[in-house]
Amino acid sequence: MQKSLPGSGLGYFRVALHSIISAVFLTGGLSGSICQAATRTPADAAVGTLGTDWGSSSRHARQRAEAALPLEKMTAADRRAIETSLRSTTLYRRLPVELFSCDGDLLSFGLEKPETIVDIWRLLGISRLSLDPVGPEQWRLADGYGTVGLLRLAYHDRRPDGGMLVFHGRGAYTGPLSPKNLTGNCVLMVRYREAEPMTDGRQRQAVQIDAFLDMDGIGLEIVTRTLQPLIARSAAANLHEICLFMASLSDAAMNNPEGVATLAGRLQHTTAADRQTLASIARNAAHRQHRQQVASPAESAENTDPDRLTVDLAARWLPSDELNQVQRR
Repeated sequence: MQKSLPGSGLGYFRVALHSIISAVFLTGGLSGSICQAATRTPADAAVGTLGTDWGSSSRHARQRAEAALPLEKMTAADRRAIETSLRSTTLYRRLPVELFSCDGDLLSFGLEKPETIVDIWRLLGISRLSLDPVGPEQWRLADGYGTVGLLRLAYHDRRPDGGMLVFHGRGAYTGPLSPKNLTGNCVLMVRYREAEPMTDGRQRQAVQIDAFLDMDGIGLEIVTRTLQPLIARSAAANLHEICLFMASLSDAAMNNPEGVATLAGRLQHTTAADRQTLASIARNAAHRQHRQQVASPAESAENTDPDRLTVDLAARWLPSDELNQVQRR
């Protein structure tokens, strides 16, 4: 296994990278501590392969994204903040569409309650990220490597077959990777919808992200544009990994709902109401799956161990010695 480094070429742009990803599934939190497994996990088969499509920064894509932003439906304060960021955007990026197997209710819950997903990561030991609600639809984040920030949900539209979320964030990085504090803003538009189901009947989702970065400082703007391909590839790869995690969590919910309920009960930074909601989503997902496809007795017996669930979820992102520690908990 090869642990990804928290610095490298993206050290000076941790604010930008984390602003792009954090508000979606908090992918930035995994980027600092993720471990790529040497072998494919079952979730890999449920997520499209990450190829050479890293997204687009074209003028046409940006114009379409700006036109899709529902500014007229936002509060006056949110609209002003977003319009200011759009006018001074340093870097725009439309990430490629991710297609992955996931229960629709679970995906919506993860997008609306990202602190719960981060809490699962912390419990599994696969991320140092912290995400703490500081108000309605507002979060304070810290990645454990010098990045801190505030995220706010400026717009949310949820429909039976998908929805849209628009986030505004401001972040800062302080640490050895930069000679001075780096600051920046972001606008993030997340659109998701149901796609054609998997061949076995499981639900499949499509997610696309448009990100607008406003980095402070003209010099930083020049360098950011120079390193745009590196940032774009890293952002796309991190989002892909998060989709793998959500696919794994969704499979666990369908095959081991009581294990997910037990996992939810162990979350220390999630409200009791959200723990109960996660458990209910898992049970409902299992019920829907069983109506479509009845598992064999052997499969049912194998998937009822709550303790096995944490190991299965962490297996892709932890080296063997750390995974053994999770197994002994």
